[in-house]
Amino acid sequence: MLIQFNFKNYKSFRDESILDLSAAKMTEFSDRVVTIGNERILPVAAIYGANASGKSNVYSAFEYMSKYVVQSFKYGDEEDSFLNIRPMPFLFSDETENAETSFEVYFTIPGDKAEKVYNYGFCVDNSGITEEWLNSRARTARKFSQVFYRDAETLDLSGLPKRSRSNIEVALEKQVLVISLGAKLKVAKCKQIRDWFLGNEFDDFGDPVTSFFVHTRLPKGFVDDPAVRANVVKYFASFDETIRDFRVEKVPSDGNEGRENVYKITALHKKNGSDQFAEIPLEEESAGTLKMFALYPELQDVLQKGGVYFIDELNARLHPLLVRNFILTFLNPEINTQHAQLVFTTHDTWQLSNRLLRRDEIWFTEKDAREVSTLYSLADFVDEDGARIRKDESYEKNYLIGKYGAIPTLKSIDLFKEG
Repeated sequence: MLIQFNFKNYKSFRDESILDLSAAKMTEFSDRVVTIGNERILPVAAIYGANASGKSNVYSAFEYMSKYVVQSFKYGDEEDSFLNIRPMPFLFSDETENAETSFEVYFTIPGDKAEKVYNYGFCVDNSGITEEWLNSRARTARKFSQVFYRDAETLDLSGLPKRSRSNIEVALEKQVLVISLGAKLKVAKCKQIRDWFLGNEFDDFGDPVTSFFVHTRLPKGFVDDPAVRANVVKYFASFDETIRDFRVEKVPSDGNEGRENVYKITALHKKNGSDQFAEIPLEEESAGTLKMFALYPELQDVLQKGGVYFIDELNARLHPLLVRNFILTFLNPEINTQHAQLVFTTHDTWQLSNRLLRRDEIWFTEKDAREVSTLYSLADFVDEDGARIRKDESYEKNYLIGKYGAIPTLKSIDLFKEG
């Protein structure tokens, strides 16, 4: 499970920002807190904020870190091409434009009976990796132990098997992460960390292009396994009981490369007062139905593996009740048996409720006049009188009147006003 994610000098976030999923000392919904070793971890984090305040950049930062971990073994030593890979820093300051960007996570690995906590991170600038580290802490230990560390002058791999060290030393380039290369070389510890990142899922529904393509994804086994399709029907029954089945037909190949596995999906809807079905091509279903279909494959994966599901704009094209039902899936320990987590951005204030979320599960992003974004939790928020937010407050009402910040500053749209 993700315990904490830290990042610095990434897009609109100039300073170090922390998304903390460890549970604060509070009483509401204590039954949903997951205890692993000495850690108490939350299953959900909801991120609110005005447009262009930095919500999507939190999502983007974790996605970037994950992709770099998984793919960097492919990166060469061509500095010009590396500039296309380097993360975008905070560009509104000469000091940060060419400074390094840092990413760091604290996490546990699903199924680890030892219940170790891992701390992994790296820093990257225009030339490549400037620092990388991996530490671990046993369940009974108070401090972390170093597995490996590198910077411009040091490469200490003493926590990895001896037989693997020389291979990494020979092949490691400045743009490549030890974790990524080690996983490629089948070093068990490196592969274990890399696989944790692989087990997380991402969906950006704020991007129209991405949103369009994810609608074409099929759940694993959907084509060949009737049981999988039956589970998808049960999933749809939570919001549309008229869908009783799906028909899957392979589209004949037109000879073009990449079209060998294209399928036509037809939703079978129960007709009123009849045993017959109305057949509706999946692409003709509502935008909300298509989005729920798009969400299913990743939801299936993270619930089975215990990963983290990051979603940008969860509320787009979905009724608030559907969004709430989706969130409740992660909050229900009888369904979420592998302790999967959901981190999502949204404008849906209906979910901003003390009947659904703990104060430490609610986060806000705000951007100041210098274009600097900040990330903060409702649990840490202190009002003008120096008091913390109470659990019985109306979070939605107070947010919309500006008590917590993170809302747009609005002016009258007088463009069309007659002079």
